Amino acid sequence: MERRITQALAIVFAGFSTLSGAVSAQELAATATTATDVVQLSVVERWVLDPTTVFDSNEIVIEDLHFIARPVVVFADSPADPQYAEQLELLLSRVEELVIRDVIIITDTDPAARSPLRQELRPRGFGLVLVGKDGRVALRKPAPWDVRELTRSIDKMPLRQQEIRERTE
Repeated sequence: MERRITQALAIVFAGFSTLSGAVSAQELAATATTATDVVQLSVVERWVLDPTTVFDSNEIVIEDLHFIARPVVVFADSPADPQYAEQLELLLSRVEELVIRDVIIITDTDPAARSPLRQELRPRGFGLVLVGKDGRVALRKPAPWDVRELTRSIDKMPLRQQEIRERTE
């Protein structure tokens, strides 16, 4: 378990010198080794421990992710929606490419709950929304999108271009 946590943290922190207000990868790995510890961590800390986690929109305060992660939000009117299932399958089948690009996957399948994300992004039925690290909506799609298409859109973003340049220098 500890080795898996350390590996996940190494992937996420590759290229990052520091994250404002965040603890180091070693500190997280040392302190969060049980399920109880993981539950007590913030969403950002849990995402750092396992960047393949799919979060529910009710857990997320989008402002906490600014300049740390790129939220990809998958909306549907029901978890039984075939487009929703297809989109999650597409995202999770190539999740390592999303991890490299600091993507956090968030889902919202309950319109009646009126989550803050649903109120802010205002989807109609199924929808895929990519939010940049700066908090701006970068992409909206009314149908499932492949990771290849999604990563191409991310790689064109100015902040992502800057990250690529900084990692190659």
